[in-house]
Amino acid sequence: MPHTTYRNCSIAYSSAGTGPAVVFIHGFGEDSRVWADFLPPFFEKYQTVTLDLPGAGASEPPAESTIEYFAEAVRTVVETLGLEKPVLIGHSMGGYVALAYAERYPLSGLGLFHSQPFADTEEKKEARRKSAEFVERQGSRPYVKELIPNLFTADFAAAHPGLLRMLVDRAAGFPPEGIAAALDAMRQRPDRSEVLRKADYPILFIIGEEDKAIPEENSYAQTHLPERALIHSLPGVAHMGMFEATEATQGMVVEFLVQCFSGSE
Repeated sequence: MPHTTYRNCSIAYSSAGTGPAVVFIHGFGEDSRVWADFLPPFFEKYQTVTLDLPGAGASEPPAESTIEYFAEAVRTVVETLGLEKPVLIGHSMGGYVALAYAERYPLSGLGLFHSQPFADTEEKKEARRKSAEFVERQGSRPYVKELIPNLFTADFAAAHPGLLRMLVDRAAGFPPEGIAAALDAMRQRPDRSEVLRKADYPILFIIGEEDKAIPEENSYAQTHLPERALIHSLPGVAHMGMFEATEATQGMVVEFLVQCFSGSE
């Protein structure tokens, strides 16, 4: 993967396909490889861009534990590739990063893939703080070994042990300081509901009805905020729709991109 640099932090990224640009941002405990099997249908019509957020995959740990720092890392990749008004699709924490990016820079569309604009509750903030301390003491593997299976429905996890093992092994290789920094960044992030209220471009919501990571009330409350929204709710799917419902979620993103770029294709 090629690299660029933001504030002395090396950021790995990749780009494939041609056409209007779509940046896919992975979530917490993941890296850009989470999109590997999801993206091929988009290569013919779109330039698809992925990156490893600071502290994940082949990127170095961040110099600052804020969502804004991660958003500026994304901006650096966008500028390196010379992209103009891309669409951002953010999974989970990647959605938090995409919202922070959208607060500062123009977009053609924003997709929240099992994500939300709301700040953590005080209870959730405390849980993240304790998790960060645990990772710093015990390392990455014990934490992600517990985290990742809970992102799927129990039935899916039981039927796909190889996939879960692969995801755990990848995340176990992330430096503990990178995982702790991401936890701290999520804990400190502000409410960004206003980004959705002010958006003058389409917003995509992909919601897993069995998602334990995003509170159900938040998943649906956000859908009323933007003026233009495409809303999809997936029965029997938890937090990892790119694996649990690959073809269905690919179709949702295809439909969304047509709306985003209807005047440019």
